[in-house]
Amino acid sequence: MRILLIEDHPTLRDVTAGHLASRGFVVDAFANARDALAAVAVASYDAVILDLGLPDMDGMDLLAEIRARTRRRLPALIASARDALPDRIRGLDAGADDYLVKPFDLLELEARLRAVLRRPGERAEDLLRSGGLEIDTVARTAAVDGRPLDLHRREFSLLEQLLRAGGRLVVRDALEERIYGLDEPVTPNALEALVSRLRRKLENSGSTARIETRRGIGYRLVAEERA
Repeated sequence: MRILLIEDHPTLRDVTAGHLASRGFVVDAFANARDALAAVAVASYDAVILDLGLPDMDGMDLLAEIRARTRRRLPALIASARDALPDRIRGLDAGADDYLVKPFDLLELEARLRAVLRRPGERAEDLLRSGGLEIDTVARTAAVDGRPLDLHRREFSLLEQLLRAGGRLVVRDALEERIYGLDEPVTPNALEALVSRLRRKLENSGSTARIETRRGIGYRLVAEERA
């Protein structure tokens, strides 16, 4: 899942982004509203975490602007030093799904983010299945016939996008946009290498799901019927 993080404190921004990335999320982190809105124009996100005290716009106004520019209601978690009850009420009334007061523990932030992502709404399904394969997109776990399947962060993100396509072809550009952050360099053969590693793990796991390649176009996940 891809997260938009907006925090103007450089150390907190880097630490938070690093923690979430280590937990399997793709994170695009920005220090101001201008850059965040530019990112929303070119990328699709599953949730936003934002501070209120930004240098160029109040965070609540930014949240309203982000929601106006996205096709679906983006889950939002406010993380702010404004701890007064009126501020928390205003933030929730403004459309935030949760409000976390600084300083916070990164594990609590992660837990609250997962809780927000689990709530019913217009977002995509949490559990995806094909060919004995099942992944939980919130818990970031994968299994084949109930046996855990060990996947690295990008392998999981690739598998998630292929499963969400339901057997349809996913073009390369769409996969790269969902798997890699805006500030992550992508070499010409990076996606091919990632597909190769995931394909090998699926073959070794006993799943009937396999990745087909349309050279120069993209990939799709198909599942053969079990005998």
